[in-house]
Amino acid sequence: MTESGNEAVESAARRAEQTRDRNIRQSPDLPDLPIAGDTANLRDGADLNDACLALLPLVGVWRGEGQVDYPTIDGPVRYAQQLTIAHDGRPFLFHEARSWLLDENGNVIRQAAREVGWWRPQQDDTIELLLAHNTGVLELFYGKPRSQTSWELSTDAVIRSTSAKDVTGAKRLYGIIADGDLGYVEERAMMGQQLQPHTSAQLHRVAG
Repeated sequence: MTESGNEAVESAARRAEQTRDRNIRQSPDLPDLPIAGDTANLRDGADLNDACLALLPLVGVWRGEGQVDYPTIDGPVRYAQQLTIAHDGRPFLFHEARSWLLDENGNVIRQAAREVGWWRPQQDDTIELLLAHNTGVLELFYGKPRSQTSWELSTDAVIRSTSAKDVTGAKRLYGIIADGDLGYVEERAMMGQQLQPHTSAQLHRVAG
């Protein structure tokens, strides 16, 4: 899942030809913020904080497809996702993922999982990832970079609302893969099942 330093630079340059002028924007219906807004484009907006350099390849807007499967569902099920990882110049990254289910022809069936949170790199290279899910689950992951372009994290704590599913743990691996895409796999323990594969996807950079 990793590239050499030169290969990563060359891949980034090729991708930038199509995405360098695209970014997340404020709604035109709202006045400009009096403070720095989020940016998912390293060429636009606030400079990336030095504390986030180990996470630099993640910054951008990513979109692609994957599949979800688990013993408690009738799967595998095809889905698509948009993942935004942005920053405002401070020592953390903003994370937002929106997913939707697809039929066998790639048509949208309905909206699916959503999550928002923060990547918080620490001085000892540890990464904290805090995620809140629309399903009523809050998760705190800890992990470290596996290389310059891959990151592995596991839950240290899971909090559930009274209406949420019985989730007890999760593990995620993110990495820059072929052609500069972002790939990830997630394992999850829930509904009485042991930790095991749950979702995987390959996302293409669409901005940043």
